[in-house]
Amino acid sequence: MKNSFAGFAVSALVATGLCCPLGLRAYEERNYITEAYLEAAEKAGTGSLVTAGGDWFPYPDYDDRDGWARIFGNDTGRIIAQGEKLLDYRWQIIPASAYLEYERSGDRKIMETPIDENRTALNRLLLAELAEGKGRFTDQLVDGLWMSCQMTSWVLSAHNPRQSSHRSLPDPREYIIDLVSGNYGATVSIAYHFLKDEIDRIDPSISYCIETAVKERILDPFLNPGVRKCNWWMAEGWKPGEIINNWNPWCNSNVLLCFLLMEKDQERLDQAMKLSMESTDRFLNFVKGDGACEEGPSYWGHAAGKLFDYLEILYEATGGRVSIFGNSQIRRMGEYISRSYIGDSKVVNFADATAVIKPDIYLVYRYGKAVGSEEMMDFATCLLYSPEKGRFSSPAVPLGNDTYRSIETAGILHDLQDRVDEANRELAVSTAPDVLRSLRAGVPSSSWYDETEFCYIRDASGNFFAAKGGFNNESHNHNDVGTFILYAGDTPLFVDAGVGTYTRKTFSSERYTIWSMQSNWHSLPIINGVPQSFGQEYRSSDVSCRLEEKRFSLDISRAYPDSASCRSWTRRYAVRDGLLEIRDSYRLLSRKAADVENFLVCGEVFLPGCKYQYGGEEHVVPRGRIVVVNGPAAAELSYPASLGPSVTEMRLEDPRLSGVWGDRLVRISLTSASDAPLSGTYAFSIRVCSDTAP
Repeated sequence: MKNSFAGFAVSALVATGLCCPLGLRAYEERNYITEAYLEAAEKAGTGSLVTAGGDWFPYPDYDDRDGWARIFGNDTGRIIAQGEKLLDYRWQIIPASAYLEYERSGDRKIMETPIDENRTALNRLLLAELAEGKGRFTDQLVDGLWMSCQMTSWVLSAHNPRQSSHRSLPDPREYIIDLVSGNYGATVSIAYHFLKDEIDRIDPSISYCIETAVKERILDPFLNPGVRKCNWWMAEGWKPGEIINNWNPWCNSNVLLCFLLMEKDQERLDQAMKLSMESTDRFLNFVKGDGACEEGPSYWGHAAGKLFDYLEILYEATGGRVSIFGNSQIRRMGEYISRSYIGDSKVVNFADATAVIKPDIYLVYRYGKAVGSEEMMDFATCLLYSPEKGRFSSPAVPLGNDTYRSIETAGILHDLQDRVDEANRELAVSTAPDVLRSLRAGVPSSSWYDETEFCYIRDASGNFFAAKGGFNNESHNHNDVGTFILYAGDTPLFVDAGVGTYTRKTFSSERYTIWSMQSNWHSLPIINGVPQSFGQEYRSSDVSCRLEEKRFSLDISRAYPDSASCRSWTRRYAVRDGLLEIRDSYRLLSRKAADVENFLVCGEVFLPGCKYQYGGEEHVVPRGRIVVVNGPAAAELSYPASLGPSVTEMRLEDPRLSGVWGDRLVRISLTSASDAPLSGTYAFSIRVCSDTAP
């Protein structure tokens, strides 16, 4: 048989050198995965480390009842009970009009909701059947698999315009792969792996339909060079300036799983693994070596998290012979999620990331265990604490729509339960805050991601500050070079709005007509009447971070277009205990309009002379100060006398935003005279106090 790995060498994606400098976007030819594979193959004396059709999946056979009882343990009853709720589930057919609604009104949810509910039902029914093993869920599961195979496509309407037709209705003449089709294919493949014999007893044609559907929708499109442009996430032929984001590891992990479970042809499997490893290496080459996720914590599970799934699948399929879990960049990418966590489900949320999430506890633990990070494993344990119960909750298999993660989680439940038991024993002799603090003791108080230009600083009072540099063509970009957030403990005061519900407009040429994407709705200046612009060239310069002094500075002038006539605008942040100082030193070439210093805040805003209640007492805001009160926390903003204050409310009707911030956010605007000097300094200080400071 021809060996597709013969002569397999690391490809050069950029000019002959090892690094393509692009300022902040430096694609570096690391190629960790392919090199690890080649090294393992050479050591083994073979070209292929995985045999097509091999029994590599590290889980019991369906009829190994003792094996599944050990894996699911005490969670068995809950898993079966959740499956029982779906015995009468009506599988949802998605009509053409639901797909077309995306291009008619921009509505994605009308087709995304039913396909997500179908995938979740498939996962829960499969897990219930594996847990019980009596065939009680098989007919309903087969109905779902049969229906799924009759669908024209598993791709979302919002992603179908990648087809040659550019329409939202799937074209059966051209199968492409997106996030959901890959996940769907993985779930169907896992069900086929465990239940093929049971399915064949019902009717072998069902298995044939499953094999055909996965081949047509996942296996063939991945190998077909004719649809590589549609499958842009593979990053084949990547050019400087192009983005490689979470789509890459997300799709690659699912595609690899489908091939390893379904492909019987060795040559095709070898070819797919080669393409897949090269593609995933491009993602690792593209992201920064500092480990930060520029898409933010809410995308961590899809970016670094799906990369981890990919590496775990490859590790398992090769019998542990291919592993890069000891790589320092992989570890840093994992620990980013722990360090971006502020508290009480609050996280640093630059760009499209939301400010409130509960990280995937089990993914965090699995990742931490693989890379040997006690910080991550302690963080996962910490996330299991229930204030309502006053104790740490027992871990449980997640029953969402990601079947691979559900099954992988089952494999670490016992391990994580031991940590939960230990934490609960600590509660018997110590307070919950002390136990939680001990679990977070390994997290540094300050972190600096020097390539991505994220700075995190927590002061001695527990207040959390974060700021960013970067550039205005990051993945899920907002025009936000130089912005910051500030929390009193885990209570938000100065914030980043994030993004509303995704629509057609969100990822179109109209993106920057959305208010939350614009720099004038971030805590940033409008310079000479001009906001920041979108584009690769609009970026920070002269960036400096001194964590030991709790200082961060950068010149943001290059994030503004020439019309701002700005030669330099250096913003300096200095953190002291309970105090944040901000100094903007600027030089303009000409004066055309006023400067406006904007601050986006969450809470009630009181201008000079206003009365407000805080700490059970009434206060009056003095001249030159503005007070922000949000529940137990307050901040007093001092500003120069040369600036005039005003406030603007942004009512939040989008549930994705109102669910985080409430019904509104407020922008404080401090405006200079229209003939302000061509050079000068605007100095601000923010003093934070909290009734519930840790």
